[in-house]
Amino acid sequence: MKPFLRPYLLFCLLTGAILYALYSQFGPRVIHPFTPYTFAFFAILTFLTYRVTARLVQANPDNFMVAYFGTMVVRLLLSLTLVLVYLFRGGGKEGDARWAFLGSFFILYFLFAGFEVWSVLSNLRPFSKPGENTK
Repeated sequence: MKPFLRPYLLFCLLTGAILYALYSQFGPRVIHPFTPYTFAFFAILTFLTYRVTARLVQANPDNFMVAYFGTMVVRLLLSLTLVLVYLFRGGGKEGDARWAFLGSFFILYFLFAGFEVWSVLSNLRPFSKPGENTK
């Protein structure tokens, strides 16, 4: 847990600071007013998917791929649900604000997904079978 938490908190602080700077500089034309909620959604979702994956791998290390890709599917479905709720609750009628929301949504989605992939790839060695990493 600790090798994930410190870089994750640093990543969240850096991303939040950049979002705040962009919002204070350009306002709602670039950063949609719902972006902080979207940021919190992805921060919590990424943390929870990591915890679920770690717990499932701890229970059975051979199920790493099933656990990881299962949480990726959950991430994708919950993210799609967020966009659909936004659009069906009237976000589709906002004109340019719709594009600001979708742009910030996809940027945050790929940033958090990229961080999760990076953290998994940087920690793949503990999931390898003993003796496979020796040369």
